[in-house]
Amino acid sequence: MYDVAVIGDKDSVLAFKALGVKVYTAIDGNDAKNIIEDLAKEKTGVIFITEEFAKDIPSTIDKYREEMVPAIILIPSNKGSMGLGLKDITKSVEKAVGANILD
Repeated sequence: MYDVAVIGDKDSVLAFKALGVKVYTAIDGNDAKNIIEDLAKEKTGVIFITEEFAKDIPSTIDKYREEMVPAIILIPSNKGSMGLGLKDITKSVEKAVGANILD
């Protein structure tokens, strides 16, 4: 069975702990990258990461985009959305369907 984890700043991810999700607080993009690498080795199935940290590590996010596991999902932080998560989903749907059906 795969685990679910969330990576972000303390204020943004603390609520996930109540849902039984493994919570990891990161200091910067490099820290978030290291956490993702560790979680990928531990058979984590889904990793939620705040857009704030994901914007700093696009190559790491892209590396796992081609893998089945872990699925990396971008979420807004407590400061609001940067629109990166929606762009990411749109790109994935466009790749799968062959057209942008979300607009």
